[in-house]
Amino acid sequence: MSDRTARVSTLLIAIHEEMHKQQLWGEQSPSAEALASTQPFCVDTLLFSEWIQWLMIPRLQMMIAQQMPLPQNSNMHAMAEEAFKTLDADTAQLESLIQHLDDALNVRH
Repeated sequence: MSDRTARVSTLLIAIHEEMHKQQLWGEQSPSAEALASTQPFCVDTLLFSEWIQWLMIPRLQMMIAQQMPLPQNSNMHAMAEEAFKTLDADTAQLESLIQHLDDALNVRH
C-alpha cells in the first residue's frame, strides 16, 4: 500500500469516527433512487453527510481494497463548509479531516 493510499485509508476511518461523534452517521440507508442521483454530491436527493457515509467512504474503501487508482483531484471541503453551515454541531474537526482528504487525493503534477 502506498503512503498516499494509507493516508486516505486513515482519513476515511477518522471521518467515520468524527461523524459518529457528531451524530451525523445514519442508521438507515437512503433509497436506491436517492443513491442513484447523477447530481454532484447527490445534492438533489441526499444530505452531504449522507453522501459521505453512503457513497464517498464506501467507494474510496472499495477502490483501496481492489487496488484501483484513487481520484487525482478532489474539492469536497468547499461543499462541506457550505453544507455544514446549518448544522447544530461543531463540524470544525470534520471539515478539517475532509480538507486533509482533499489534500491527500489531489495529485500535483
